[in-house]
Amino acid sequence: MAEILGVGGATLDIVNVVAAYPEEDSEVRAEHQRVRLGGNVANTLAVLAQLGHRCAWSGVWADEPDGRRIVADLEACGVRTDPARGLPAGKSPTSYITLSRANGSRTIIHCRDLPELDAATFEALDVTPYRWVHVEARPNTSDVLRMIRHVRRHNPRAWISLEVEKARDGLAHCLHDPDVLLFSGDYARRQGHAGPEAFLRSLDPAAVPGLKVCTWGAEGAMALDNAGRLHHRPAHPPARVVDTVGAGDTFNAGLIDAMARGRSLDEALEAAVRLAGRKCGQEGLGGLAEGPA
Repeated sequence: MAEILGVGGATLDIVNVVAAYPEEDSEVRAEHQRVRLGGNVANTLAVLAQLGHRCAWSGVWADEPDGRRIVADLEACGVRTDPARGLPAGKSPTSYITLSRANGSRTIIHCRDLPELDAATFEALDVTPYRWVHVEARPNTSDVLRMIRHVRRHNPRAWISLEVEKARDGLAHCLHDPDVLLFSGDYARRQGHAGPEAFLRSLDPAAVPGLKVCTWGAEGAMALDNAGRLHHRPAHPPARVVDTVGAGDTFNAGLIDAMARGRSLDEALEAAVRLAGRKCGQEGLGGLAEGPA
């Protein structure tokens, strides 16, 4: 088991399950609604805690009912929240998710009225206990870079992973220092690439020297190691896709878990795609560690 710190967002997800995605300017009835913990880093930490790791979250939350629920839900998952910063004003980030039962697709409307975690707050943390620090690339990229370098300076033994889901101004400056770069397929497509190999090969190894991983939905995931070798593992879809919310976060957790346990890159990719596939076959993130291998 490893001590893992996650740095990034935690949200309240309000999930409405519908038979099929509605047409514009129509009215449909939700089959049911679930209110649950969400956010990329929060989801990844919740899965890592299931897998036996000692996890903590560093982010910001609003001291109001929804914010207190987010903190309580993280604690209930076994994720410590004392490194996070509570703010007396603001509204907790909320994602309103329409989940289609027909194909498991999800459409998200996100509302946020909180500042991002700033570097000065993060730099006050003692990061020496952690074996792995997983960082989400948030819009305040200059702060993200300072956070990564704070970890590198004060805990050089720690592995650092950076999740890159969306394009951000100034993001290029954040890509040099992490050991592992976790790129979403959506990010790669928005850079003009039709497949993960072309995207990974396009990255300058001098500017992005770490291990580079890119997920590609039903085609699985691909990685480019530090020696320039490609590694690919196909997806493991469930018999029926039920819920894709958090699949990428679950993949990241599976990869971090396997690498923290000293598994090879091929083994880590295989474990990650299997875990993500298992997640797509169920609603929510509960019980993933108890599923079939």
